Amino acid sequence: MLRNMLVQRAVDTRGFQLNRQGKIPIAMGSEGHEAVQAGAGFAFVRGRDSLWVYYRNTGIVLACGFELRDVFRSQFARATDKTLGRQIINHVSDRAKGIATLSSIIASQCTHAVGAAYAYKLRGERDRIALCTFGDGATSEGEWHEALNFAAVQRVPVVFLCENNRWAISTPQNKQMAVEDIALRAKGYGIEGLVCDGFDPVAVYGAVAYAREKAVRGDGPTLIEAKCYRFLSHTTDDDDRTYRTRDEVQRHRDLDPVPRFEERLIGLGVLDRAQIDTLRKEVAALVNATTDAVEREPYPEASDLYGNVYAGSDAAWV
Repeated sequence: MLRNMLVQRAVDTRGFQLNRQGKIPIAMGSEGHEAVQAGAGFAFVRGRDSLWVYYRNTGIVLACGFELRDVFRSQFARATDKTLGRQIINHVSDRAKGIATLSSIIASQCTHAVGAAYAYKLRGERDRIALCTFGDGATSEGEWHEALNFAAVQRVPVVFLCENNRWAISTPQNKQMAVEDIALRAKGYGIEGLVCDGFDPVAVYGAVAYAREKAVRGDGPTLIEAKCYRFLSHTTDDDDRTYRTRDEVQRHRDLDPVPRFEERLIGLGVLDRAQIDTLRKEVAALVNATTDAVEREPYPEASDLYGNVYAGSDAAWV
C-alpha cells in the first residue's frame, strides 16, 4: 500500500511538471486521495471484479493492476497508449484487467457500474462485484441517484465508494447539500452507508473488503464515504486560490496520508526510516525511467485518425 501511495504522489508531481514544461496539455492530481485509492485497490479482486472510476483515478487504477507505463502513454498521447492516444488525461481503460472506460460526464460511471453488476447477478457469476468510485460532486447528479436506487431495488453486487475531498471543483460541500455525511443518503435507498477515514488506507481497505464480502453474499450494495481532501488544484487549468485559502489547504496537509502512513509503519515496526528512504528512491527512479522511456515512443500517425472510431472501413468520409 505504501509503495502504491508513493507512486501515486510521484506520478502526480511528474504530471504537473510535464504540463508546465509544455509536454502534456493538462494534468490532474490525486494528491490527498492516496490512502483511499490504495486501500480500495487492494480490496479489489483482480481477475474477478470490475472497476468503474472517475477522472481522479491514478492511484486506484495502478493498485488494481494498470501498468505505470500505460499511465504515461496516456498522458503523452503516444501510439502505444491503449486508447491509441485519443483520450483526455486519466481516461484510461484496460478491459483485460477489468478497468472500464470512463466518461467525462460526472456520475455516468455509476449507472454503468450498476449495469455491469446487474449482469453478474443475472448470469449467476458468484464472487464478482463492480467497484464504483466518484467524488462528492457526483452525488449531486441525477445519474448517481438513479444508480443507487436501481442497485438497491435489484440488490446487485456493487460497492459505491465516494472519495469526499470536500470540493466539487470550486463548489464546497456545504453549498451542495445540507448533510455533513454523504453516507447518510444511503438510508433513503434502503442500503447501508459507512463513513471511513480517507487518510488511512487500512481503514478504507477494511470498509471496501467488508462491502465486497456483503455484496457477493447477495446482501446488496453499500455506500462508503471516505473523507479525504484534494491538496492540489482541480487540474493544471484551475487556480484553487480563487475559491479557498492557503490556510485551509495547510490544515488538511497536516493529515497528509503518505507521511502519516509511513510513521504508522515505523511505529508498528513494519519498516524503519532507512527502508522507507530506500523505497522512496526506488519509486523516484522508476517514475523517472518510465517517463523517459515513454516520451521516446512515437505519436500516432495522422493517417490513423479515423481508426478505431467507425465499424468497418476507416475511410469515414468516403
